[in-house]
Amino acid sequence: MIRKTFYILCCFVGFYLNAQQEFHVFPMDDLQSPGATLGNGSLAQPWDLQTALNQKTSIVNSGDTIWIHEGVYNGKFVSSLQSLKPNQYITVSGFKDDKVVLNGNVNSPSKAVLEVKSQQVIFKNFEVTFLGDYARHVRDLSFIRADGINHTSGQDSKFINLTIHNNPGSGFGSWKHTGGTIIYGCKIFNNGFFSEVRGRGAGIYVQNISDKTRIIKNNIIFNNYYMGIEVWSASKKANSSYVKNMLLQNNIIFNNGSSGGYFKNNIIVATDDNNGVNRATNIKLVNNILYHNTDVTKSAKGDAGSLTLGVNSKAPLLDVEVIDNIIIGGNNALRFDNAENTVFKNNIIYGGYVHFYEYGLTNFETLDFDNNKYFSKNNRNFRVINKKDYTMADWKSTLSIDVNSTWQNIKNFDMKSTLNISKNEFAQNEYRVTLFQKEGQSVVIDFSEYNLKTGSSFKIYDVENPKAILKSGILQEDGNIVFPMDNSNFEKPLHNTKAQKTLSNFGVFTIEFENSIPSEISTEKKDNAFKRFFRWLGF
Repeated sequence: MIRKTFYILCCFVGFYLNAQQEFHVFPMDDLQSPGATLGNGSLAQPWDLQTALNQKTSIVNSGDTIWIHEGVYNGKFVSSLQSLKPNQYITVSGFKDDKVVLNGNVNSPSKAVLEVKSQQVIFKNFEVTFLGDYARHVRDLSFIRADGINHTSGQDSKFINLTIHNNPGSGFGSWKHTGGTIIYGCKIFNNGFFSEVRGRGAGIYVQNISDKTRIIKNNIIFNNYYMGIEVWSASKKANSSYVKNMLLQNNIIFNNGSSGGYFKNNIIVATDDNNGVNRATNIKLVNNILYHNTDVTKSAKGDAGSLTLGVNSKAPLLDVEVIDNIIIGGNNALRFDNAENTVFKNNIIYGGYVHFYEYGLTNFETLDFDNNKYFSKNNRNFRVINKKDYTMADWKSTLSIDVNSTWQNIKNFDMKSTLNISKNEFAQNEYRVTLFQKEGQSVVIDFSEYNLKTGSSFKIYDVENPKAILKSGILQEDGNIVFPMDNSNFEKPLHNTKAQKTLSNFGVFTIEFENSIPSEISTEKKDNAFKRFFRWLGF
């Protein structure tokens, strides 16, 4: 009997010591429940945001949740939260459906609205931006560059369903000592500023020195002043390899650079290392859609590179895979530099030429190109810079690659109207819809296969006009919903006269169906595990 009682006691001790806790955050100027440095994180005594992000592991640890309640949080913040148990996370999230905005437009020299120095922390469901008036040109005396999120240290964190926009710097920087990071379902747009010569500021800028794979998945990235995603290092004298081990999957990336006046790469994978040590290695691009404004009924034209692979012959790509992507741009939609063991398969490419540098074909026998569909205004579609232009037949016979690939003139270019429908894994009944319609006509989508309830209400948003409901309605028995491709409702983003609305042949939308019964979320801070355990014992 004693042994049995002791066993039960041990089980309860284990249960209570591992119990998850919930904490609460409110703005410091909230009229009813202001957050404070002296709070304890309960609803009665909530923290302010920076106090919550400062908490030591003795207070907030693995499995705990910090709820950020509705409001505007003015400031520039730093997270030092650390989860110490393997594969267990601290969660920092907007509360339920609350609108939570981190506003970095404050008098501070800090270089990011949110700097993250955290291990195994999930950040999700809030907005990171600059509100109101602020400088966006380096010539302005008041200009201070500030990224949206600057992830400087700490491995295995996750960034989920964040909206990062209108920051006078890059949207998201995640640097080499932050391996294992996941960036999922984020909307990243209109970030950047003007320098003396061009727009600057990428949607996402990433590096990785670890052997853990960094995952960038299901994001929407557009209209940033410079590039969309930079898998990149500009250092010319590297002594280690730190642009490696990344998966970019199912992202929609379009019209980057237009805010700065010129289209730039939607994705670049490369380094500029003259030592040949830091090579872009083990990078996978799978099922992404890259687009620049193009009237596909006429002609690909202009300097509108959509994907660039490599820039420095001394640092050739190694073990890069580009599979099942759509790549649409101008004359130079697709550009290759030197590469080894590169796989390029099942892609659709629309542009003027596929550009190679002469040294880009040095290791052509290691290139695995096949089953691609090339659309070009030039029948000599493959251009080796300053050397020769190849027809498809010459390309195949000379290099013995792209054996099963095809070439057509761009006047024959067309695609299925529904390019992509993706269910958001972390948002109930929310879908991302990416459409292409050559003539700009409305598109009918059949949602019957998604097991949605007939009679459910829905709201459609154009991601380029996220504050306005494009259309609302009720799901009918046949499951069909009409998506308008009209682009007339576009409003230029703050401090920017150069951004271009996507042409009506291409559109990215989110559709939200009515929620089912929401899961219960405790609104009371759970007792400290020790207190609850000793209360159970009768003390």
